Amino acid sequence: MKNFLEYELWGNIVSDYLTAIAILVVSVVIIQFIKKFVIKRIESTGTEGLLGTKFLAKITSRFIIPLFYLLALYIAFGFIDVPASASKILKIIYLVITVWIIIKFARSVIDFIINKYAEETGKEDTVRKFRPLVAFINFTFYIIGILFILDNLGFQISTVVAGLGIGGIAIALAAQAILGDLFSYFVIYFDKPFELGDFIRVDDKAGVIEKIGIKSTKIRSLSGELLIMSNSNLTNSRVHNFKQMFRRRVVFTFGVVYQTKPEQLEEIPIIVKQIIDEYPNATFDRSHFFRYGDFSLDFESVFFVETNEYVKYMDIQQDINLKIYKEFEQRGIQFAYPTRTVYNVEAK
Repeated sequence: MKNFLEYELWGNIVSDYLTAIAILVVSVVIIQFIKKFVIKRIESTGTEGLLGTKFLAKITSRFIIPLFYLLALYIAFGFIDVPASASKILKIIYLVITVWIIIKFARSVIDFIINKYAEETGKEDTVRKFRPLVAFINFTFYIIGILFILDNLGFQISTVVAGLGIGGIAIALAAQAILGDLFSYFVIYFDKPFELGDFIRVDDKAGVIEKIGIKSTKIRSLSGELLIMSNSNLTNSRVHNFKQMFRRRVVFTFGVVYQTKPEQLEEIPIIVKQIIDEYPNATFDRSHFFRYGDFSLDFESVFFVETNEYVKYMDIQQDINLKIYKEFEQRGIQFAYPTRTVYNVEAK
């Protein structure tokens, strides 16, 4: 038996192979026990959340367990002498698999955070909005992973990084506008100056937000055509968001003729207030006789419409104007309009 254990095969004695196999078998048994009993039990009775035991158990099962298998294989091969070329190939395989698992682990954590945020906020389009950011982060992970592998394989990473830096500057200069729109997209998402369905006005353009893309935002104008504006242009402009307006301030003026009696002039602000107070969605602010015009006695009135719906706001304003007109007609108060009085003086 002793002679058999000391028998040399492919540069190693049989006892070395048996030791490696024993370590591998014991490691697999222990890992399977942890996976099937310990992790399953924690997962079934654990807590939710990023640091909850359920999530940690899931991450361990998907990523840590494969690393344990890889570690067991690495330790087992440590008892066997292999040629230098084969050892180098095994090192590359270990390194690539380890980096790949770590990247997948990091991506899973990010996906979990985004999905959890979408679930808690109830915003179904959160995952779609975060997609460009996730793609950029994933790309960064892969670049870092490749550089890490090259560094461990003996390549001069400083030279590679310097080359990437110069190339990156050239690409950034060439794609400056695209990168500006991309960062503006993240500004729009996190700062939320407007969202889908909001009615906005930018300079002399107005419409409803239909789509917020990585580079541009699509706005459906009131006349029907589709406006496409770059994200950087929107973030650098003054945006009026009418959807987030909770009330509308209405200022209107009218004039009455100079022949109006003083008693009627005193009644006009009271009449306006009574009419506006009839509307539950309207709040009276003030009404004053504020100016002697060229051909009229001018009144200025202010009230608030407690809604951001434009059609409802216009309906209320129309009803108020009609009621003021009818009330003035009943009381004999005449609205003024541009007139000119000509006095004809005959020469004596």
